[in-house]
Order: sequence, then C-alpha cells, then structure tokens
Amino acid sequence: MNVQILCDSGCDLSKETLEALSLEMLPLKVTINNEEYEDGKTISPLQVYESMRSGEAPKTSQVSPQAFRETFIKYVEKDQPFLYFALSSKLSGTYQTAKMVEQEIKEEYENAKFEVIDTKAASLGYGLVIMRIAELAKEGSSYEDILEIGEYHADHMEHIFTVDDLEYLYRGGRVSRTAAFVGSLLKIKPLLHMEDGKLVPLEKIRGSKKLWKRMVEIIGERGKDFENQRIAISHGDALETAEHLADMIKQEYNVKDIHIDMIGSSIGAHAGPGTIALFFLNDIYQ
Repeated sequence: MNVQILCDSGCDLSKETLEALSLEMLPLKVTINNEEYEDGKTISPLQVYESMRSGEAPKTSQVSPQAFRETFIKYVEKDQPFLYFALSSKLSGTYQTAKMVEQEIKEEYENAKFEVIDTKAASLGYGLVIMRIAELAKEGSSYEDILEIGEYHADHMEHIFTVDDLEYLYRGGRVSRTAAFVGSLLKIKPLLHMEDGKLVPLEKIRGSKKLWKRMVEIIGERGKDFENQRIAISHGDALETAEHLADMIKQEYNVKDIHIDMIGSSIGAHAGPGTIALFFLNDIYQ
C-alpha cells in the first residue's frame, strides 16, 4: 500500500473488518471496578453491556500520547506515509493528543509524511469513513486522493441514533436527570444526531414502532443516491432490532449494502445496551 490507514477503537469496526482492510487500530481505554482494559483488545462490548445492566458505570479514557508516539514513529522511520482519521474531538480528547504528538514528530523528522484528521464522527459513522479510505489505500490510490475523499465522507456523514435507556446518557452527562426520568416514565424514545461532532437531541418519539418508522423516513429526508453508498447500523447488543431496521430500509430504498456491527466498548460505555445507531451519507463524492 502507498498509504497506511490508522484509526482508533471509536470506529466500532470488528477485528475481522480491521484485518481484512489492513488497518491499525489504537484502542481507547475502558475502566470497570478500577480495572483498566483496552477497547477491542482486552475487553468485549458484551462484557461492558453486562456490567452496565448490573449497575456498573464504566469510565473511558483516550489513547495515550506514548501509544501515539510509538505507532507514528514506527511508520515514519520506515518512510511509510500514513493517515490517522480520529474519533470526533467533541467526544474525546484523543484527536487533540494525536495532534500534539504529530507536531512533535514533525519537528524531529523533517520528511515525515502523515496527517491527523478529526472526523467529527463516531461509531460506524466514523467506521464508514475508515472503511472507504482503507479500500482506496488497498487499491493504491494516492495520499492526496485518500485524504480528500476521507475528509469529504467525514463532512457528509449523518448519525441518527436512539438509546434504550436515557439513564446511561444521564450518567455520562449527556442529558439531565429530569429528562432521563421523564423519558423513562412516559416511554419517550429520544432521537439524537451529530452536529459538528457533538451529540444533539433531534426529536422525541413515543413508542418503538413509530421510532423505527421515523428513522427510515429521516434517511429519505437527508440522504441521497442510496444504491451507490454503504449504509451502516451499529447496536448495543440488539442485533435483532438492527436487522429489523435494516430490512425496513431495504424495503423502502434501493440500498444494496448495509453494514451491521456491535457498538464497541468505549462508545457503548456511554450509550448503553439497546442503543441503535444509523449512518449514511447526505451527499456522494463525485
């Protein structure tokens, strides 16, 4: 490959996908009961969800400067150009840490060719960006083309998601205690999306049937050219629901490719079990 693609575990891509696309993944950290684990390496999402169901509140932390330095230097010393597209800077300090390390290394190595990019995306919204640029890298595309197309995909990625229990978002400081209580009491399901890399409430819907129908409608309102793009659904240990939503989308639109994966440990520690998230492009790169 002309260009190596790096990502972090906030992309929620499975080990099989990472290996198939020759990706190097840097793990965020998850702490449960004072025990620290590496997301995607030493803890599974299922372990995180089980701990949350039993009342635990997992904590997460970013990739360390040392991990970035060791990984970046490894490629720089081999004269291997690389691109690291990072989890949204509004959700984690990982991007800022990587930028700091990038600056240090470029001062030490004049010929270092790499960039650190903020996707302002998360979960499989981020994962779809990574999959696309990794495919381009495998095809032998140029550094400049991969960078341009990756940034375009990141800029045009839609995130539409809902959580099964607002309590988890409350614990993570995403919603107020009152909103969590009222939502649970009235069986109100929140729809959220991403604006400039931040989680923002979109709509409140009462009842699951209406919720899935509305998610399918939003794709039609915001997306385009479905036959020429890959859509993704990530889930918090709710595969049956994810597959049901995928079937609804396929019936409504001419979608050929829907990628389904479980939400990883670091994202899942905030969203909680039962979360369903939908990702698609609102414009196609020409």
